[in-house]
Amino acid sequence: MVGPYRRLFSRPGVKGFVVAGFFGRMPMSMLGIGIVLLVQALTDSYAVAGAVAATVSVSYAVAAPLTGRLVDRFGQARVIVPLVLTHGAALTGLMLCGEFGAPIWTLFATGVLVGVSAVSLGSLVRARWSHLLTGSDDLHAAFSFESVADEMIFVAGPALVTALATLVNPYAGLIVALVCTLAGTLAFAMQRGTEPPTEPDGRHPGSPITIPGIALLSCVFLAMGTVFGSLDLITVAFAEERGAKAAAGLLLAAIASGSLVSGLWYGAQRWRISLRSRFVRALGVFAAGLTPITLIGDVRIMAAAMFLAGLAISPTIITGYTLIEQLVPARLLTEGMSWLSTSVGFGVALGAWAGGRLTDTFGASNAYALPFASALLAMIIGVAGSAWLRPPVPQQQS
Repeated sequence: MVGPYRRLFSRPGVKGFVVAGFFGRMPMSMLGIGIVLLVQALTDSYAVAGAVAATVSVSYAVAAPLTGRLVDRFGQARVIVPLVLTHGAALTGLMLCGEFGAPIWTLFATGVLVGVSAVSLGSLVRARWSHLLTGSDDLHAAFSFESVADEMIFVAGPALVTALATLVNPYAGLIVALVCTLAGTLAFAMQRGTEPPTEPDGRHPGSPITIPGIALLSCVFLAMGTVFGSLDLITVAFAEERGAKAAAGLLLAAIASGSLVSGLWYGAQRWRISLRSRFVRALGVFAAGLTPITLIGDVRIMAAAMFLAGLAISPTIITGYTLIEQLVPARLLTEGMSWLSTSVGFGVALGAWAGGRLTDTFGASNAYALPFASALLAMIIGVAGSAWLRPPVPQQQS
């Protein structure tokens, strides 16, 4: 199983950008739940906490395609260094507003800045892999490895930020996230040898979102983002209702662990069925895996159910990014991948907001109906539009 992954790291410069990219995007699993825990501690309301987290996600989702376009035009380092410094200042401002009892609206205002300046480092890492491995069978393993790295982050991140916020200080988790994103992103920007080239002239041939397959994938990932955003918040409330709030991070780590295991297995396989078929089947397993969580009331049983639910996540995400790589011209790849990040961001925002409202109104166990319904919607969209996911046929030269 390790053979395909070992080959990846024999290439010069790979280890540097992979390690920096890992630490730089560690906060992607910490920021949302860290903000929820902080704002809920300050306001005693999951609805307000979810709304602030949603504001961050929406702001990020709106800005991500523009950031991707700027990266394709000017290069990764020139764009992400000022962005991450702005992000660090904005997140510091949000925490200071909470510490000094500023009005609630200031949390939303600083949250907008936090989201707009967030760097989609996962897309940039995958763009580097695509640049280095274009036309190679190893690209499948590279995207699989990155999905596994994401799941490692989602295993460690929620547990770490929850433990820090509940056992040390409500601000501690966000402080660690801030340090990771600054150090990792700046180190990533310094790895110039593997940076993809930029478009040589000022012309830009439109946006990838006009490609039907990219629009379809964006809708699917919007629904999946709603699952992720609602699941984080509802799970915190579920654990608190049962007197085990510190276990929320472990429950979220369980679903990420399932995704990690399946990602390692998936990336080591040599598949004979098409990407389109794999994507549709993974979505079906994703929806089916979330069915039990609507029926469980015990924390230990929920942990096992979360692990099983996570098994379809990595294969779905890996296949989605591989489809992007096939459907989008290379000169628009970063922006194309950013549209998936944007869709997930909007979904996370919608899920956090709706999950907070449903949790406050009906309780956490009943609110779990939202992530299940969202997963079912993702499957329906993917199946209905799967014909758009066929890669374009290269035109013959006459």
